Amino acid sequence: MQLRSDGRARARYLLRRRALVASGLCAAALAAALASGLYAGPMLSKPRSVRISKGYGLLYLPLLVMEHERLFEQQAALHGLRGVKVDWVLLDGGNSVDDAMMAGTLDFAAAGAPGFIELWAQSRGIPNVEVIGISGLSTTSLALNTNRPQIASLGDFTRSDRIAVPGIRTSLSAVVLQMAASRLLGAENFARLDAITVNMPHPQAMRALIRDEGGITAHFTSPPFSMLELRHPNIHRVVNSIDILGPLTLDVVFAPKRMVDAEPALAAAFIGALSQANRLIEQDRQKAAAIYARVSGLDVSREDVMQMLAAPQMSFSVEPVQLMDYVEFLHRVGTIKTKPRTWNEMFWARSPGLSPA
Repeated sequence: MQLRSDGRARARYLLRRRALVASGLCAAALAAALASGLYAGPMLSKPRSVRISKGYGLLYLPLLVMEHERLFEQQAALHGLRGVKVDWVLLDGGNSVDDAMMAGTLDFAAAGAPGFIELWAQSRGIPNVEVIGISGLSTTSLALNTNRPQIASLGDFTRSDRIAVPGIRTSLSAVVLQMAASRLLGAENFARLDAITVNMPHPQAMRALIRDEGGITAHFTSPPFSMLELRHPNIHRVVNSIDILGPLTLDVVFAPKRMVDAEPALAAAFIGALSQANRLIEQDRQKAAAIYARVSGLDVSREDVMQMLAAPQMSFSVEPVQLMDYVEFLHRVGTIKTKPRTWNEMFWARSPGLSPA
């Protein structure tokens, strides 16, 4: 099956590339990373630059709050890490995030849960490339919106349609779309819509859908894009992921296992900062909404964000929910061969829900 072969080939390529760097064939790059403090102990002799990925959607609000309020820096100081500098990297789509993690250019990656699970399974037991989960991030719905009035269900899409997702086959949107197709069209038809998906960042996809450009007839996305699209009279909703699959944690945070083992204080600082950001969102929704409207780079107002945050399906938590639903699906269709017995196996032993951080 093309999905399985594509995933395995890509994973093998990424693992070989990272292994070459770690084994010394790219010794100069590795030496530079070590000299800059990469994988240093908790008491840093030089300022530590920590690289964290973020994304466009409201799913990443806790990270945008962390960045705006400098919460990671505060928590790092509380854990004895002085002079920590944070570099925030904007990436869209699990493919881009996984590539950056395998290339060694991220310390903490925020990405869709399926992409993390696939990378965890492919890298498990390989010391230089193994990744480990740190925390959950957000739970909300993904919505499939279309500009074609004749489309009322997944079964109505034809070969001439194009569904925009931020990464074909392996992104969060792509995998959840497969899970929805499996549930609504039959397990054997999970990949039925893969051939009409196209790779496009969410902001670009929203514009294409609204303007009916580039052949885009649908967009599978999260807030704010899923909400903003529906304000246009030519757009309507086909399916909502929560109605089909329930309240899955959509995004998680993971890190190189070697880094977490060597610098547990950094991982603890991250969880502390994320928890602090979640409390701010819960206790001061207006401030959180204003931060997102200001820094997201999207044409969205504080009032827009407030309305979206009030939706009952929107929640932020460091504890992941229903991750094994992804595991069971990915294992059944052959995307992963290694199957954890519980979600705990994929996460750091001090992650929320396992033991106190």
